[in-house]
Amino acid sequence: MPTSVPRWSDPVAFEPDEDDELPPEIAADLAKVGKRDAPELPLTAKPKQDIPDLATLMEIAIGAVGGVPREGQARMAQAVEHSIGSGEHLAVQAGTGTGKSLAYLVPAIRHAVSEGTTVVVSTATIALQRQLVDRDLPRLSTALADAIGRRPTFAILKGRRNYLCLNRVHGNAPEEPDDGALFDAFAASALERQVKRIREWSTETETGDRDELVPGVTDQAWRQMSVTAKECLGVHRCPVGTDCFAERARAEAGRADIVVTNHALLAIDALDDRPVLPEHDVVLVDEAHDLVDRVTSAAASELTAGAVRTAARRCGRAIDEEVADRLNEAAEGLDLVLQSANPGRLEELPQDLGGALTVTRDAAWACINALGPERKEDAEGSTARKLAHAVTEEVHDTAVRLLEAFDDEKQFDVVWVSAEPNRPPTVRVAPLGVGALLRERLFGQRTTVLTSATLALGGSFDTLARQWGLPPQEQSQPASGMATAKEVPSDTSGPKWTGLDVGSPFEHQRSGILYIARHLPPPGRDGLPPQYLDELTELVQAAGGRTLGLFSSMRAAKQASEELRERLSTPVLCQGDDSTALLVRRFAEDPETSLFGTLSLWQGVDVPGDSLQLVVMDRIPFPRPDDPLASARQKAVSERGGNGFITVAGTHAALLLAQGAGRLLRAPNDRGVIAVLDPRLATARYGGFLRASLPPFWTTHDPEVVRGALRRLSSAAAEV
Repeated sequence: MPTSVPRWSDPVAFEPDEDDELPPEIAADLAKVGKRDAPELPLTAKPKQDIPDLATLMEIAIGAVGGVPREGQARMAQAVEHSIGSGEHLAVQAGTGTGKSLAYLVPAIRHAVSEGTTVVVSTATIALQRQLVDRDLPRLSTALADAIGRRPTFAILKGRRNYLCLNRVHGNAPEEPDDGALFDAFAASALERQVKRIREWSTETETGDRDELVPGVTDQAWRQMSVTAKECLGVHRCPVGTDCFAERARAEAGRADIVVTNHALLAIDALDDRPVLPEHDVVLVDEAHDLVDRVTSAAASELTAGAVRTAARRCGRAIDEEVADRLNEAAEGLDLVLQSANPGRLEELPQDLGGALTVTRDAAWACINALGPERKEDAEGSTARKLAHAVTEEVHDTAVRLLEAFDDEKQFDVVWVSAEPNRPPTVRVAPLGVGALLRERLFGQRTTVLTSATLALGGSFDTLARQWGLPPQEQSQPASGMATAKEVPSDTSGPKWTGLDVGSPFEHQRSGILYIARHLPPPGRDGLPPQYLDELTELVQAAGGRTLGLFSSMRAAKQASEELRERLSTPVLCQGDDSTALLVRRFAEDPETSLFGTLSLWQGVDVPGDSLQLVVMDRIPFPRPDDPLASARQKAVSERGGNGFITVAGTHAALLLAQGAGRLLRAPNDRGVIAVLDPRLATARYGGFLRASLPPFWTTHDPEVVRGALRRLSSAAAEV
């Protein structure tokens, strides 16, 4: 039986066919469709062009979007162009208001058009993808067309699972009800209604992109009408391959100058030997502070008894029932073990779990052998066999990876058991670190520009650079007055890169106050202390609402919202009361409203103006002490003689603090207060590192000063 190394594959990845050329009928059809006035060119033959210099293009672009020249934006654009030309990697911290998307898109377009190549732009969030594709790139394409001589082209590319599979829509695959729906008539009926909606939508959509189905459907419903790369029959064998939405998106991306994608697909492309993105020589990573977490997620795997049962059920339709029953029995054994397992990280493989994984691995391998190689058969038979093979191979490879994770010579993975509400117990595995992989497969192969409003943590780019697999930079280039104004150690080994902080057009010391409630007790483990609730009440009252409360747990957010609803006359919304998007809209529309929530609000809220003048954080957002990955990484750093707490927990907290603080100033005229109730930010030894990661707000520990400032801001806003 062959062993397996981690397969850097993912349900959202494309898997090219053995013959990656499109059939003539598809190529001809796609050529007719065209793309935003794109010239009809072969996928591998984009002509080079002579076009104006960067300064000229930036001037045109800024005028087209109604902007004004900004020093930081100009410096960033020049640095990006230098990076593309020299091949030296670049990390750019660009604060809110810099206009960083323009600063990297214009040099990217210039390079792509002049060299006849493709540039990939990767983001962490759907919101930024949509901003780039729906707003920024269309405006730039129109504005730069005359100067360049043609309209620059662009496309968005997602993983195959994000596109509707017409083969499944047309019924060429067996129905697969969700495990829960098998025993719940109401759930089954709801699932059936959603699947019917998808079928009806399939006759209207031009892209098959899940994000365009509004309102959306559950993951269970979407899985009925989509496939992973491994489950796909391939364009040549699929009976509706000529109309495939995923293949059309991929072909469109192959002709584009700029391809917008996500960090997960970028990770698969970088870490897998099978390319999923068009050939490209430059990658621009926006929201780069999230890169490590997204790559880690893409490289992680999990195993549940339900997944093994699904594999057995699919195999039962295509192979001898006795062989498939072995896999079903393995699922029952795994279920018993996981139900009784204690949640948490596994430093050693328990004997019962090891036995269950071994039985699962062997049963899955027997099924794979019974399925055999692909054969010529009808569409339904081919689809059933492909679906069975894909999920069974995933079960087998994950079981192998879990068993190998405890090999003394291969301890590159972290394994843990999780037991979450309303989810079956799961055994998970993820890489201890992804720096070596990124260093070799991303930075070692393509020029990479990383940017975010939050990259210089603790006053240095090196904190995140180590996680990316880059050596300490030779020289930093901070903006005057920023926390990054310090030299860093020199090291000439490894990929060459530069860190650049272009600052922000906002005057943080004049526009914002950092208030640290030094007089409060340290936070406890039993919810918010009474003193925290009193302090929070006084702050929100002084601000007249207008408050975004960022809490370290949903429990704390709910406690605060329930308590303050009793104390305040202004409305308090809590994440979970409705969809997050609707809550943020209600918060933005009513200045007297406050919104409390947890992680997604720390990074996803953009509310300029008087509706947001106070951001409150209840505690320093360290990872939970029992977080499996964080604790394993912290231990590994400490064993090598480093400071595991600062390197792992401190970096995690610094990133979130900086992202949370970034919610306050979203427009040039914004004013307000960042209030941190956790006194450790001022008193603990690591407080200096965390404070150096924040924008340079004016700082105070005096509650009277802060409440007076908030009352003045509230009065001024009410008079407008």
